[in-house]
Amino acid sequence: MNASRFPVAAAVLALAALIGGCGSVATRPGEYAPTPPREPAPPPPESGAVYRPTTSISLFEDLKARRVGDTLTIRLAERTQASKTASTDAKKDTKTDTGAPVLFGDTVTRNGEQILSNEWETAQEFEGEGSSSQSNRLDGNITVTVAEVLANGNLYVRGEKWLALNQGEEFVQVAGIVRPSDIGADNSVPSYKIADARITYGGRGLINDSNEPGLLARLFMKFWPL
Repeated sequence: MNASRFPVAAAVLALAALIGGCGSVATRPGEYAPTPPREPAPPPPESGAVYRPTTSISLFEDLKARRVGDTLTIRLAERTQASKTASTDAKKDTKTDTGAPVLFGDTVTRNGEQILSNEWETAQEFEGEGSSSQSNRLDGNITVTVAEVLANGNLYVRGEKWLALNQGEEFVQVAGIVRPSDIGADNSVPSYKIADARITYGGRGLINDSNEPGLLARLFMKFWPL
């Protein structure tokens, strides 16, 4: 076998691996691990004490998420639908007639016919049409934790849910910024009120792999035809 073919094959395999890596989403278990509270642990209460700082709340305080490590339920209610239609029709006709030129006071003829008369005629026509339609829907609930309290009081939350099924795993990952006033009395917020939201839904395993093209197939679909 010709040794010069090995670098070419290696380059093709490396390019295919790069395409597969760029097209995938980072979905590692524990990527959005729960954030523990950052407040230091209080000293143990004295014997007979009833007050505990870790579980105390004021008389006018509810149980909504407000501190790092608190939990918040996200109600997934994502529905998107988009459609686009375009149509173009163009037509252009051109006609040019130079007539019979006159030389030395007379037209140029041969056997009684004008031989220097010229006429051009062109016709151009273009017609194009295209349409696109896409719709998505995602429903469900996922509980996340507060990872950071921003300077303006908004909460940066993130979390994930993994379900181990018969032939693989299904996961949901959510991250974004929540305004405290949007949190309901049941300590939940709809997903469409999350700013800078990142919502990922997918799976791993036999069923998910069977629905994806191989590396070489993705290579040829991306770069062929040139």
